[in-house]
Amino acid sequence: MAVKDTPPNTPFDLAAERVVDLGNRLLDHDTDADAWEVASGLLAGAIQFWLFSRQPCDDPFCESCAEVGTAERRLRKLVEEARELAEDSDYFASPRDINVGSA
Repeated sequence: MAVKDTPPNTPFDLAAERVVDLGNRLLDHDTDADAWEVASGLLAGAIQFWLFSRQPCDDPFCESCAEVGTAERRLRKLVEEARELAEDSDYFASPRDINVGSA
């Protein structure tokens, strides 16, 4: 689940692993819980933390903050990163996808 060229056991890997573990624990704890609802709740929390971590500094001319200097730019970066992570996931494509061809 790591981003390409990221060594194992980085804060990235540990955070991702803990989120998956938390989702599994929540589902184990409540057998009536909907996996999609749990996943959406985890995603909502992750988005909140991601947006919090990308707040620009007080300097409106800060070059380091330029790519996240507006809400729209932060959203664009979030969507780009989410797309990359999704496409790198083992679960991105499924043999049951409706667009899977058959010969």
